[in-house]
Amino acid sequence: MLLKKLYILLFFLGIFFIPFNEFEGWTVLGEYSDEAATYFFLSAFILMLTDSLSKGKIGIPYKNSVSLFLIGFLIWSAVSTLINFETVSANFFKGISGFNRYIRQTFSLVISAVVFTILFWNVIKDYTVERIFKLIRKVILFSFIFVSVYGFIEIGIVFFHMGFLKPVLKSFEVFPFVNTFLHDSESRRGISSVTFEIPALGTYLIMVLPWMASYIYTEKSLLKYLPLATILILLFFSDSRSALIVISVQLLAMFFLFVSDLRFRANTLKIAKYGMILILGLLIWKSESIYETIEEKSDRLNFSKNLTENVSNKSRFGMQYATLQVFKENPITGVGLGQVAYHSINHYPYWATVNNYEFDLYYKNQQVKSFPPNYNFYTRILAELGIVGIFLLLSLFFLCTYYSYLYWKLTTNKFRFVGVILFLSFVGVSINWMQLDYFRQYGFWLCLVLLIKARADFKKDREESLKLSE
Repeated sequence: MLLKKLYILLFFLGIFFIPFNEFEGWTVLGEYSDEAATYFFLSAFILMLTDSLSKGKIGIPYKNSVSLFLIGFLIWSAVSTLINFETVSANFFKGISGFNRYIRQTFSLVISAVVFTILFWNVIKDYTVERIFKLIRKVILFSFIFVSVYGFIEIGIVFFHMGFLKPVLKSFEVFPFVNTFLHDSESRRGISSVTFEIPALGTYLIMVLPWMASYIYTEKSLLKYLPLATILILLFFSDSRSALIVISVQLLAMFFLFVSDLRFRANTLKIAKYGMILILGLLIWKSESIYETIEEKSDRLNFSKNLTENVSNKSRFGMQYATLQVFKENPITGVGLGQVAYHSINHYPYWATVNNYEFDLYYKNQQVKSFPPNYNFYTRILAELGIVGIFLLLSLFFLCTYYSYLYWKLTTNKFRFVGVILFLSFVGVSINWMQLDYFRQYGFWLCLVLLIKARADFKKDREESLKLSE
């Protein structure tokens, strides 16, 4: 019983520390080394495993269609590599062999898709759906408050030149996993809060938005809108282009859910109407300054223009182009998990590499041991696991999103906030993976397990109600 209480506590601490990744950890954990949440989740998993083995049983949620597609994806990642045994054994780049790279990427996949999901399931399976969602949401709220306070201090320093706040910001280093750093260069100004970079804060805001938006469903005071408003403020000052796009889609999806719900339709349309009036008034009152701000933001989102002027965008699109060329050469089985970098180096386009220091300094440089990123999870899976791999992955994403929407639509009003959290989370993560290329997305794996729990309890409740009606 003591072990169970300890690993449940570590689980909730891990959720609290999800945004904290601005520190140097154990390099043996690879891409997870600077993720504070990982240390809590792994510690919790060890305790959970010890407790389960002592009792002779461990909970594994495999009897559902979502898990079947995930298991299929895991098996295919190994099969694809075996099929490409000859090329994998010959691959060598930056002092790392193809098999070494495969082991590392399998380790990364297993931590998220196996270790974390089994831990999450064993923590939540004994809770009611309402109870576990509200507990997790409360922990995320406390974490978000910390992130927001830190972020608003950054805003004051970076954008409003409140230098007297610097010692206050520095004092946050008394907390674990916090190292203060300001993004205040001429090339780019923004905030990152406790995360290590501006895009990382954007990814965190994408994860946290569904949980904060769900307060609109469960609370009655006007304060229920405050968390969502805070997210939009942090998003604006973070200057994260990708997060701006993804969160815009999430907000559209949220608007659709609210308008489709009779309880919220009138208020949602009223807020939209008065919001448009307010925006129109602001445009008239501060038209020049607002126009300049919109023009600046739009310019950052102009990828076709930035493709010739922005080094980062040239690298991003160049990598995705090269990855697709690898897929065209190996369309069915791919080249094996973790192997795309060995092949894409021969396909870097001239328009991406010309006058681009990143390729010479990082991506092609044998002395820099970090592998070049793909900047897109879907093109990476296409190249590494082929059509079979992308089919399994997209089927998994589709089922998660579809089942979440069905849960929102079919469940009672009491549980609809659960559907909001799950649906908006899967929409956000699925789109965000278009500009990330790693499995390490805590929000996805957590919501996947929560979806399994919610559907299982929903089916159980319906079966019991049918028996009673008979």
